[in-house]
Amino acid sequence: MLTVEEAQDAILSRIEPLAVERVDVMAALGRVLAEPVVSRALIPPWANSSMDGYALRAADTRGEPVKLAVVGRIVAGSMPSRPLRAGEAMRIFTGAPLPDGADAVVPQEDVAADGERVTIRGRIETGACVRPAGEDVRVGDVVVQPGHVVGAAEVGLLATLGYSQVRVFRRPRVAVLSTGNELADLGTEPTPGQIPNTNTYSLMAQVLEAGAEPINLGVAPDRLESITERLQWGLAADVLVTSAGVSVGELDLVRDALERCGAELHLWQVSMRPGKPITFGTRAGRPVFGLPGNPVSAMVTFELFVRPALRRMAGARAVDRPRVRARALEAIANPGFRRGYLRVTLTRDGNGYGARLTGDQGSAILRSMVLADGLAVVTGDTTIPAGDAVDVILLRAPS
Repeated sequence: MLTVEEAQDAILSRIEPLAVERVDVMAALGRVLAEPVVSRALIPPWANSSMDGYALRAADTRGEPVKLAVVGRIVAGSMPSRPLRAGEAMRIFTGAPLPDGADAVVPQEDVAADGERVTIRGRIETGACVRPAGEDVRVGDVVVQPGHVVGAAEVGLLATLGYSQVRVFRRPRVAVLSTGNELADLGTEPTPGQIPNTNTYSLMAQVLEAGAEPINLGVAPDRLESITERLQWGLAADVLVTSAGVSVGELDLVRDALERCGAELHLWQVSMRPGKPITFGTRAGRPVFGLPGNPVSAMVTFELFVRPALRRMAGARAVDRPRVRARALEAIANPGFRRGYLRVTLTRDGNGYGARLTGDQGSAILRSMVLADGLAVVTGDTTIPAGDAVDVILLRAPS
């Protein structure tokens, strides 16, 4: 059996980013940039006030108190009517451009206004309450690098710089197939001996969370011809993901079906729990994954192997989930020789994170994933005593 790291390396060495497309700026949200975003403008284009108050020359406030003549009014969206001279001030509002000659703003609550004059007590420093021209961005600055994921702030900056469209990597299209005679799909009543189809929907949700587009291939019974037919449909997608049928039982037919479809298989067992039986291959350069059938095993192997591949295909530089060091709040045991990826809840205090198992770690107990903030990585035949440190792969921010 391969180690997790060996399997990850074998997979990612065969993954390349997808093609690039140009999309509207709002459609770029959550996508990965394929080109640098270069500023076309000075932001802000002129020095402006960060407060409602009075624009003035700092040198005019060296005496105490100082009386200045109010010679104008500047609101956001308008330009000053003339330059400011010595001994003068102008009423100014937040975001309005400073007049030539002014180099500071005094907040309105710090002055005494009397008709056409304003009294200032205390020296005002040069640059006080002023946002300089180009404080945010200068012409020619690379404000967002390629490989960066576009978030809400990036959308705002792109709009500020006049980018109505940007070039991003295409989202992977991922076909998802569940196999098994025992599965009753959503919307159908399970017959005696059947269970609900869980994996199709949890895996499609994970595909969406990874920034890709899922395609539902439904459920195939444990017949080689049926599985092969569904796989042929799915091989038109960028990625094919199946669940169940990849072990060594009489009805584990997915590997045979993949080979029938022309896939070259590169690995099929990884030393981990949950999720030892996993198949990875390629067909015409497109990755195919055969994941285990137990719901938790399917989700954990997706996190460790499929998600990084999808992030790489989407153009992302960072493909792995972040990790933290946490204190075991109680003993965390991993019996057996395979490395464990155990579901834990996390709490945060002044000493960092604390980790506690979600409960029973059975590979069919989906609630352990519902409760999990992360996966504790524990070597085989090991118990982490309470108070000791453990590595945790973050699945979400702890509540």
